Amino acid sequence: MGKVYDWFEERLEIQAIADDITSKYVFFHVNISYCLGGITLTCFLVQVASGFAMTFYHRLTVTEAFFSVQYIMTEVNFGWLIRLVYRWLASMMVSMMISHVFCVYLTGGFKKLCELTWVTGVISAVSTVSFGVTGYSLFWDQIGYWAVKIVIGVLEAISLVGSSLVELLRGSVSVGQSTLTCFYSLHIFVSPPLTAVPMSMHSLMICKQGILGSL
Repeated sequence: MGKVYDWFEERLEIQAIADDITSKYVFFHVNISYCLGGITLTCFLVQVASGFAMTFYHRLTVTEAFFSVQYIMTEVNFGWLIRLVYRWLASMMVSMMISHVFCVYLTGGFKKLCELTWVTGVISAVSTVSFGVTGYSLFWDQIGYWAVKIVIGVLEAISLVGSSLVELLRGSVSVGQSTLTCFYSLHIFVSPPLTAVPMSMHSLMICKQGILGSL
């Protein structure tokens, strides 16, 4: 094991990275409000894991989607736990993200030298909201169906590009199977990378710049 560690150490300088992390000083003014971003990141990581677990049992059809969720809740071992963790952490992630943006704005975390950190955070917040918009439809119950109808109605009101966006998301002349497939693809394959990339950049910038401001 020592030789394996030495091989990685020579190439990645693991000890230098560990020393840099452990030497970080936490200022006296840091309180729970500074943990909101970390809580948001934790919620995201747990959601990725629990969401991936549910994809093994979720059926992507308008006739079976809702019943597949019932099957997860009642028949799959610990499926109820995974489903509830995913559901409640989704709400928690959004609320923590909004609270984090609000606190950073109050403490002036968007000012000079922190502009890029602020921008990547805002992008992460927008992509987090997109999770909620696309995720509502996946169970295809009454809430999911009408959530899709509302989203499409809002997009249709946008001038010039609204009609094209509606056609792209709806996939057909009316909300149905094509719409569910489109929202599923956005939720599983598009939203996670669009959220993970700015979140990773945001976290690296914070590690580099440290925690600023006070609340």
